[in-house]
Amino acid sequence: MPPLPPVDPQDAAWSQWGPYLSERQWGTVREDYSAGGEAWSYLPHDHARSRAYRWGEDGLAGFSDREQRLCLALALWNGHDPILKERPFGLTGPEGNHGEDVKDYWWYLDAVPSHAWNRWRYHYPQGAFPYGDLVAENGRRGRHDPEYELLDTGAFDEDRYWIVEVCYAKASPSDLLVSVRVTNAGPDPQVLHALPTAWFRNTWAWQPEAGKPELSAAGPATVAVAHPRLGELELLAGSDPTLLFCDNETNTRRLYGVGGAPYPKDGINDHVVSGTATVNPQGRGTKCAAWYRLEVAPGATAEVRLRLRPAGSGPDREAALGPDFDRVMAARRAEADAFYAGLTPVGASADEAAVMRQAFAGLLWSKQFYHFDVARWLDGDDGLPAPPDARRGGRNARWRSFDAFDIMSMPDKWEYPWFAAWDLAFHCVALAHVDPAFAKDQILLICREWFQHPNGALPAYEWDFGDVNPPVQAWAALEVFAIDGGRDIDFLARVFDKLLVNFTWWINREDADGSNVFEGGFLGLDNIGPLDRSHLPVAGSLEQADATGWMAGYALAMTTMAVILHRSGQRPGFDLALKFLEHFAGIRQAMDQQGMWDEADGLFYDRIVAPGGASVPVKVHSMVGIIPMLAVAVVDERMVDPAIAAGKQFAAFLDRHGLLDPEKLAEAGVLRGEPGRRRLLVSAVGVERVTRLLRTLLDPGEFLSPHGLRSLSAFHRDHPYTVEVQGVRATVDYEPAESTTAMFGGNSNWRGPVWFPLNYLAIGALERYHRFFGADLTVEYPTGSGRELTLDAVAADLRARLVSIFTVGPDGRRPCFGGVERLQRDPNWKDNLMFHEYFHGDDAAGLGAAHQTGWTGLVADVIRRRHGLVPSIDDILHGPDPA
Repeated sequence: MPPLPPVDPQDAAWSQWGPYLSERQWGTVREDYSAGGEAWSYLPHDHARSRAYRWGEDGLAGFSDREQRLCLALALWNGHDPILKERPFGLTGPEGNHGEDVKDYWWYLDAVPSHAWNRWRYHYPQGAFPYGDLVAENGRRGRHDPEYELLDTGAFDEDRYWIVEVCYAKASPSDLLVSVRVTNAGPDPQVLHALPTAWFRNTWAWQPEAGKPELSAAGPATVAVAHPRLGELELLAGSDPTLLFCDNETNTRRLYGVGGAPYPKDGINDHVVSGTATVNPQGRGTKCAAWYRLEVAPGATAEVRLRLRPAGSGPDREAALGPDFDRVMAARRAEADAFYAGLTPVGASADEAAVMRQAFAGLLWSKQFYHFDVARWLDGDDGLPAPPDARRGGRNARWRSFDAFDIMSMPDKWEYPWFAAWDLAFHCVALAHVDPAFAKDQILLICREWFQHPNGALPAYEWDFGDVNPPVQAWAALEVFAIDGGRDIDFLARVFDKLLVNFTWWINREDADGSNVFEGGFLGLDNIGPLDRSHLPVAGSLEQADATGWMAGYALAMTTMAVILHRSGQRPGFDLALKFLEHFAGIRQAMDQQGMWDEADGLFYDRIVAPGGASVPVKVHSMVGIIPMLAVAVVDERMVDPAIAAGKQFAAFLDRHGLLDPEKLAEAGVLRGEPGRRRLLVSAVGVERVTRLLRTLLDPGEFLSPHGLRSLSAFHRDHPYTVEVQGVRATVDYEPAESTTAMFGGNSNWRGPVWFPLNYLAIGALERYHRFFGADLTVEYPTGSGRELTLDAVAADLRARLVSIFTVGPDGRRPCFGGVERLQRDPNWKDNLMFHEYFHGDDAAGLGAAHQTGWTGLVADVIRRRHGLVPSIDDILHGPDPA
């Protein structure tokens, strides 16, 4: 046999096929054509099997081409369920007692950037899936009750379930192999119906000029694939399945009581489950399944093999699904092992290496084809009924310029099957370790003209593009640039130009009175305050400590970019760096003068400012009050002198503090080093306030938990905070687990749990302060312990706490699994990890979206930094000038 072609992840051909299929397309904004924007109810789960989607597709263990013309996924039936298991099931936002909540169990076990190797695992009950019980019992529970999970229903009792593993491997960029292995975990022989399925995304209903593709039987177990863009392909199915064909068309008779396609989208479902004549006897259509009835003994495994390739290519059928199939699978798995062995730091434990690999796998599996033309969505498709007039002034109506047709990194392909701007920034930092080209592409994509609004705003997330997320894109671009080796000046220049426009939008739109104190709304922290910060229920404005801190950090990140571009020759002159230093100085001055700092509590606070000018501080001990500390940079001498010489506002800022003279700067502790090697600390928070703030942050009775920093202080466990203003009374208390409020749908909680993104940024800030002060600055850690540590040692310990969420502790348990004994002890479950949205503030049990691999996938970066040398932007900034 000829040798396998080497995999080149930088060759776009290798990314033609990948895990780009969503796990939930139903219930999304894109598919919502209702008048009132009721996305969850307009296209519910019960309709998903019967309605052709407009903007994308979904499935289990799904793969597709980059334009999602042809999809592959797995359907299962245990012989008892009322429907095929074609997609994960979960509760809608209104159904769940803590918002939307997926109920199936699956894991992303492995993947490489080229998707020449991907591995996925799912556990499927052998008895009837308890759809009704899950809806009813969660409906009975309130916000103070735990969620009712599939394991709680008894569906897995006596190990009566199937272990399903799907592996994809590529013999070449256009030759895709699929292995489906099913293991009977139960005590009795069982039959599982496995239906690997191929179908075309329905484009012909909305774009008749596109032409209609076709799948057709070309032999007992071969499907001919004809598509005007993909060409002629063939899908080979091993063993002896029954081929079933229908069309990816809406079943209008079931849903609306009118005639339609004779063999609609749910035709295969109805035929397998009920024996109806709803599949095409002529063996053709736009959806096809290979139906296997697998009898499997207890503990035994059965395998199904498929291969999608250009028609007439490669080895003959027997070899293609036999010896050559084995060879390709083994080779690609070995290459994946070698790839991750090269990424694993020396000194990392086997458990840490496994956590890192699964975190990267989750990020790579969570790529998704994302198609959304807002203007067309608002206006409707030609030749079809127009959407209700109310939509024209409703959700995203001001974003008619948005027109996406891209592969994107998603936070979660079930609960959040749409991008989120600030989530994406953190994804890219982690992805840069395995696929820097894709990471850079994602940062640029969010700034492209079909994403960024003409006024400069970046789209926040699908539910409301016009909402405001923290402006972390510049920080992320610098981190990705550094992880990639600090060489791609062109990338930095491209993103800098786009973010320059976005920075101006922030200055013009989110600083209402020009005071350099910013508003911005909830800023990604959802329900962290007592009031909805996006829709203030009182007159006046909310001056936000976090918005102001984010903008100080944004200014410093843009300064850093400008300096690197200046030194590289891409942007001759110092003017742009100076511009952002000037903005920073104005923001720093405002923070000093606007009364946000509370010395007694050691925190910054938001303020409600009434129309008459009276203000009320919102004295919640939360990460809002920590974020200003994150805005810190160290400026070397090449930048200090021109900044002081030319920067009026920056020089004035130094002069106001009596620091314009280098000797006074040195006396104040913010200028260090000998002449020629001097460095200036530029921080939104003065040194004395940093040390005071750290006393609060690192206090176990406040923010420091055994597994990282809480988002809201445990101080409020015994001291709930109530604010009364203009007749409105609202309260916050410490909630270490799921949210007990309905704010923002109740599906996200910033009132106590540990979240990875702010932990990650806080650790980076501590290291930056240490880079400047070194051993000359120590803090008591933990507060009250009597132990003094340097800030790099504190950062290292915080990293260890974050990693410990996932690794097996001395008690043999992984904190992320909480009190779920099957997850903690069962060999079939205990090493399969999920990277939850956030973690219990006291015991680190995983909460929120179960597969939020995006920013929690940062744990892979944390492990690499903990054990090895990962380049930082500071190394580049203070190193030699780029060539």
